[in-house]
Amino acid sequence: MKFLNELKEFAIKGNMFDMAIGIIIGAAFSKIVTSLVHDLIMPALGFLIGKVNFRNLKVVLQEEATDNSGNIVQELIAINYGNFIQVIFDFSIIALTIFIIIRVFNTLRKKAEDEKETSVPTPKNIELLAEIRDILSARGGSPDTSGQAASGGKEKNRT
Repeated sequence: MKFLNELKEFAIKGNMFDMAIGIIIGAAFSKIVTSLVHDLIMPALGFLIGKVNFRNLKVVLQEEATDNSGNIVQELIAINYGNFIQVIFDFSIIALTIFIIIRVFNTLRKKAEDEKETSVPTPKNIELLAEIRDILSARGGSPDTSGQAASGGKEKNRT
């Protein structure tokens, strides 16, 4: 269920960075996935179903008409649903791949931001902020926000 919840969160609440990564990776893998689907998955699936070539699956709305000399008088009009099925496979594989890569990236980012996690080095800015927090808490309080610390204790009267 966690995997499905993360997939739902990615699909609905993705940020611009995630979308940019998705677009780049999707474009890079498009040709590979298209070849995988057209040349490996669909022929194997068509063979298992009953020696069906998905590229030829269509609903003919209007047959092609030719005259006596063989010239096409009326074009074939068909709904190529087999091609649509192949495109759905393409999209599903690309979307799943992008989701998995972004999921790994987000996991690594969360580990990097967690200062207690030792398997991934914490970024320098997080370490510095943690040190500042520790120093302030060791002094026994929060930072001086009255403005006197920044002006050296010499506050001018502005009346």
